[in-house]
Amino acid sequence: MDLSTVTHVTSARQRSDLAALGPTVVPLAGGSELFADPRAHLRGLVDLHTFGWRALTITDDGLEIAATCTFTELSQLPMREGWAAHPLFYQCCTALFGSFKVWNVATVGGNLATALPAGPMITLAVALDAEVLVWRAGGRDEVVPARLFVTGNMTNVLAPGDVLRSIHVPLAALQSQTAYRKIALSPLGRSGAVLAGRLDADGLFVLTVTAATLHPVQLRYPELPAAEVLAGDIAAIDCWFTDAHGAADWRRAMGLLLGEEIRAELVGGLA
Repeated sequence: MDLSTVTHVTSARQRSDLAALGPTVVPLAGGSELFADPRAHLRGLVDLHTFGWRALTITDDGLEIAATCTFTELSQLPMREGWAAHPLFYQCCTALFGSFKVWNVATVGGNLATALPAGPMITLAVALDAEVLVWRAGGRDEVVPARLFVTGNMTNVLAPGDVLRSIHVPLAALQSQTAYRKIALSPLGRSGAVLAGRLDADGLFVLTVTAATLHPVQLRYPELPAAEVLAGDIAAIDCWFTDAHGAADWRRAMGLLLGEEIRAELVGGLA
């Protein structure tokens, strides 16, 4: 969809170029969501791709994902020795149904910042205990735990003028065993529930529930819980919601079903 009210696009090459951002001027990354609806209040865009950020950077303490990294680039992340969580990257990418054209432009940062409950990069970042680097409008840097970045249905911690710069995934999470489940009402429909489990080397078990809830929910246990304990905690989640992609009671039921499947899979991995 054309943004017919936009009169100028700024190519950002240094951080000072972001000073143009505000209520009527917003960042442009892939644009797959930005161009999906009329936005008559917009007058300008600031293109983040011209910063030239490296999409993926492997460091001694983990992985840095630039906000402008595309789904295609992330899906092709090379395997590293010891990265047991590697399959989760591609699995989460596949939760965004779209042609290769969409994958070639849709960005990790854009998916996070849009904050749709079904955003699969939310699942990935929260499940792996990632941290999000936010460039605040006043020039300050702030690191936000991914589990706190999305606050509700299409709401997040970003204020006008802020930019999501990158996502850091810690090495310990990359070395963990993971399990993934997704369900939708139709084969090509938007996700109704997406769950990811993680089992760390020290026995810590983390279950992340997204798409079925208004914001990501993370359940943490010092060791793999019994089935009835996990089921009770999933049932107690209080932010299941209803929309065209699923009713709250169905989403709750799927959360219980998929959560137990994940727990059982990771229990089997210990055998």
